[in-house]
Order: sequence, then C-alpha cells, then structure tokens
Amino acid sequence: MFPKSKSNTYRRRCSWRHRDFAPLVAAVFFAFALQSVSAQTATSSQQKRIVTLSDAVSIFLQQNLDLIAARYDVDSVEAEKLSAAVRPNPEVAFGSEGLPLGFNGSFLSSQTFTYNISQDFELGKKRAKRITAANANSELARAQFQAAVWQLTNDVKKKFYAVLLAQALLNLSKENQTTFDDIVQRTREVFRSGEISGLDLQRVEIEKFKFDTDVANSERDYELAVRDLRLVLGGDYRTTEIETAGSIEFIQQYDFSLDDLRTKALAARPDLKVAQVAELAADAAIRLQDAQKIPDLTLSAGVSQVPVGGGSNYTFGVGFNLPVFDRNQTERAKARIDKDRARNQQAIVTNQISSEVDKAFVAFNIQKRRLDLYRTGVLTRVNDIQTSTEYALKIGESSTLELLDAIRTRRETLAGFYQTIFDYDSSLLDLELATATPLLK
Repeated sequence: MFPKSKSNTYRRRCSWRHRDFAPLVAAVFFAFALQSVSAQTATSSQQKRIVTLSDAVSIFLQQNLDLIAARYDVDSVEAEKLSAAVRPNPEVAFGSEGLPLGFNGSFLSSQTFTYNISQDFELGKKRAKRITAANANSELARAQFQAAVWQLTNDVKKKFYAVLLAQALLNLSKENQTTFDDIVQRTREVFRSGEISGLDLQRVEIEKFKFDTDVANSERDYELAVRDLRLVLGGDYRTTEIETAGSIEFIQQYDFSLDDLRTKALAARPDLKVAQVAELAADAAIRLQDAQKIPDLTLSAGVSQVPVGGGSNYTFGVGFNLPVFDRNQTERAKARIDKDRARNQQAIVTNQISSEVDKAFVAFNIQKRRLDLYRTGVLTRVNDIQTSTEYALKIGESSTLELLDAIRTRRETLAGFYQTIFDYDSSLLDLELATATPLLK
C-alpha cells in the first residue's frame, strides 16, 4: 500500500508542476510568435527595387561612396583657391628702448617707446599668377574626377550585365531541374511496374543530384553578382534591396568604324584631358615660380615717443630682399620638369588610346562573329531535340539516358549562348571604355 500511496503523491506533484509551468510555456510560445511576425513584417517592408541599366547608373552617380570621396578631393582643391587670392596681412609692432638695468631713478624718463605698422606688397603680379595656378589645379582635379567617373561607370554596367547572365543561367538550371524531376517521377513509376531494375533508378536519382547541384551553384553565383552590384551602387548596403530588369537575351547589333572610334577617343578620353590640363597647370606653375624670384616690397611707418621730457618722432621705412643667392632656382626647375613630364604623359596616353581602341575593336568584331554562329538555327535544333526525345520517352521509343544527353546538350548550348551574349556586351563596354563615348542604345 505504501508504494501505491507514494506513486499517487508523485503523480499529484507532477500534475501541479505541469500546471505551474503551463503559463510560462504559453508566454514563451507567444513571444516567439511575436518575433516571427515582426521579422516577417520587417522583411516585407524592405521590398526589392527594380532597376534598369540606366537606373543603376543614375543611382551610382548619386550615392556611390567612391565618387563622393573623389568629390571631396575636388572640393579640397577648390578651397585652396581661397588662400591663393589672400593678400599679406599687415604687421603691428610695439617696442621699448632705454630700459634701466639698475632700476634706479625714474622708470619712464629714460625709455623711448616705438609704435610701428608695416605692410608687404607683392611684386611681379604674384597674386594674379597664384590665382591662375590655383584655377589650373582646380581644372586638373575636375579632370581627374571625370576620369574616375568614366572608369567606375563602366564597371557598374559590367556588374549589371553579370547579374543578367547569372539570372539567365539560374533560370536555365531551374528549368532543367523541373524537367528532370518529371523524368525521375516517371522512372519511379516504371520501376514500380517492374519494367526497369533498381540500378537504372539509382542512376537516374544520381543524375537528379547533379541537376540539384547545378541549381545551387547558379543560385550562389546569382546572389553574389547581385551583392556586388549592390555594393558598387553605394548608399547603405544593409538596406539596399534591388532586382535587375531586363534580359541577357536582348541583343542589339552595332557597326563601327575604327577611324571614327579613334577620333572620338582622342576627343573624349578623360585621361588624355588630365594630361593636357596637367601641362596647362605646369605652365601656370612656371610663371608663378618665375615671379617668386622677384623680391617683395615692405613699407613701414611708426611713431617714436619719450614719455617724460621728450617728444614724438615719426618714422618711415622701405625694405626688400636682395636676390643675390636664392632666386627660387629649385622650384623653377621643378616646375619645368613637371611640364616635360606632362608632355611625355600626353604621348604615353595617346599611344595607349590607339592601342586600346584597336584591341577593343578587334575583340568586339570577334565576339560579334561568335554571336552570329548561334543565329544559324542551333538553338532551335537543340530545343527540338530535347522535345522530341521527351516525347519518344513517353511512348517508349527512347531511353532516359538519351533524354539526359539531350538535356545536357541543350543546357551547354544555351549556357554558351548566354555567355557569348555577355562577352559581346562586355566587348561593347570595353569599346565604350576605350573611347569614353556612350555606345549602348
């Protein structure tokens, strides 16, 4: 009887414990439910923004952090123009002569107080030449900023097309996965009916694993490409959710003349403009440094006063530096070296432009011919082969392995087609980069 009574007591205790914890468990589940709802609300509030290529470029120009940093460089050079226009400040001096060392007698009677003001006057039009040099440096900073915009904008366009390529490959892999899921289902039904062996079913299931892996890899490539584009667009990366509009299969045909592209490049390349503006800045620096060898003139005036028993005298002085040894030789030589360097840089950039336009033009024409190969009907043929093989498998006139070969062939052909389109668009962007001229319509 005692064990039974003890068992009943234990059950009662457990029952009371369960009753005590029931409100706590309910509260925990309620908290998790609220957290889940809030997470879903936050996710739905951050809707993805659909962006086209022009939208991506516009967003990039407004909020890319690298461009903002480059603008600060321009603003810093603009601030230097303020100091270039500043004139020398006047100087005020106060002095005392005749201070008694023994400190005996009248303290003020033996002293002479002087009050003096002086002003430096720049000769040789230094201020005007300094302003001209500051303006030239400002133009150089703007040209360098435009060069940065030119290069980074081209990079944005390439990342946009990379997202379109990854999206196309992901859609293709999902399409193949769906098609093969139907094949696996039919194969299992045939296996249950006893028409094929378990080994054939295992082979088909292993092939399904390959298609699933292809989808996973394509999803990874697509997500990484989108995040690369998000980063280069700028702004707050954590709150930027985008989705690209358009298709990699949208193709436009272009025909260019090499001579016309060279002419456009020489007229529009920002790096060549940087070299040209650098030479103008060097000329302004030469004129400024030549003017620095001319000494400035200092005019001063003052009053000399004896407080006790004396009077006041007025003083006036003129001073200037004698350019006997230091005539600013070093800075003048450096300015001329900078001009020679800028001229040499122009020659270097001009050769680079000719080479880059030539290589980009050749690569574009090759990519164009590669793209034309797919216009011979090969895409239609691989689609027809897969469709015919699927139908033949349904009526029992083909095998699963033959359909696998058809799916692989179509997948490889379409993947090569999408990659060729991407290479064609990239070569067109390389032409834009080489000519600094918008070519995409």
